[in-house]
Amino acid sequence: QVQLVESGGGLVQAGGSLRLSCAASGVIFGITDMAWYRQAPGKQRELVARVGSGDITYYADSVEGRFTISRDKNTAYLQMDSLEPDDTATYYCNVIFITKSEAWGQGTQVTVSS
Repeated sequence: QVQLVESGGGLVQAGGSLRLSCAASGVIFGITDMAWYRQAPGKQRELVARVGSGDITYYADSVEGRFTISRDKNTAYLQMDSLEPDDTATYYCNVIFITKSEAWGQGTQVTVSS
């Protein structure tokens, strides 16, 4: 079983920056993709960014140019710059295995004040 521990959330003013981390431990063999999703109150969970095999990255249009996802072995990072109030949400780490199974972290809260 894999454990995902997220950290780095918090309260920041608009225009500020935060860096989220997601450390995977336990049964981590076969992780192919690591990603960050977010869910704001009353909204569906949405994909923010993903890093896959060969460090191929994907970003949602709403964060392109402001967020950067990276991966160091089994830890994923999300550098968030120029934060906006609409970025306020609970951010969840997600991993996908070569078997296509996936796992989720518990979430970390990001609040951006205007």
